[in-house]
Amino acid sequence: MKLHWVQNEIAQLRRAICAQEREIATLQRAGVSTASAELLLARLRAKVDDLCRERDALRRSAPAASK
Repeated sequence: MKLHWVQNEIAQLRRAICAQEREIATLQRAGVSTASAELLLARLRAKVDDLCRERDALRRSAPAASK
C-alpha cells in the first residue's frame, strides 16, 4: 500500500514540476524575476528524488517481505 502511495505522490509532483516550469517560462518572457519560482522548483525536484529513493527501497524490500 505504501509503495502505491509513493508512486502516486511522485506522479503528482512531476505534474507540479511541469506546471512550475511553464510558470517560470511565462515569468521569464514577461521579464519578471523567477528566483522564488526556481527555488520552489528545486524543492519539488528534491522531494521527487527523495520519494524515488524511498520507492526503490520499498521495491527492494517487497520480495523479501513475501518470503
